[in-house]
Amino acid sequence: MGRWQRNAKVAFIGSHGIRKTTAAHGFANAMQRAGRSVEYGREVVRDNPLGINEGATGEAQLWVIVSQIRQELTLAPKAEVLVLDRGVMDNYAYYLRACGGVDRFEVGPMVREWSKTYDLVIRLHPDIDLSSDGVRSTSDEFRVEIESILDDHVKELISGERLVDIPASEIGDGYDWWPIAERLAALVQEPLFADGVPKRRITRKRRVTPSPGPQMTFGDQ
Repeated sequence: MGRWQRNAKVAFIGSHGIRKTTAAHGFANAMQRAGRSVEYGREVVRDNPLGINEGATGEAQLWVIVSQIRQELTLAPKAEVLVLDRGVMDNYAYYLRACGGVDRFEVGPMVREWSKTYDLVIRLHPDIDLSSDGVRSTSDEFRVEIESILDDHVKELISGERLVDIPASEIGDGYDWWPIAERLAALVQEPLFADGVPKRRITRKRRVTPSPGPQMTFGDQ
């Protein structure tokens, strides 16, 4: 069994400051260790010339959504697995917040259709404190606003076995990404390990989630 017959796309979503980048890199490394080719899509908002964070306008967030889709179109054909730091779903939450809750540019239908192109979406939940990285907002109120909007819309955009929820506090260098990698392989109906790559013994480490953070769940379970 060689290369996957079709390429897969995985997005890590949520508000800012919840270890999405760490998680995305960790998962990408696991897929590479399984012998799969991987492309990585960085957070496009950091290149936004129109402004970010609380002061971003609807136009600024429209730029982000369009740039996100453009990045995915460019990178997806280049590898078996495209791993993304954000997707259209969480960028849509920032857009709606910037537009005062109104879809001013009527991008909702496009976002709903584009959300169908993700094979797997991992949503990280903010049970950790915000810390400054010199770019993103450190306002707890702003982050709560984004999470609330995402709560209202995410199950309409991604549901069932394609959606995985994980508390951000669980993410670190020792996080076991193999169960998520197995889930992706099952969804695309392809073997996880490439030819010639020895199958690693996959251990399910017991994880303890601080209360009241959510336990890891798959889809609507």
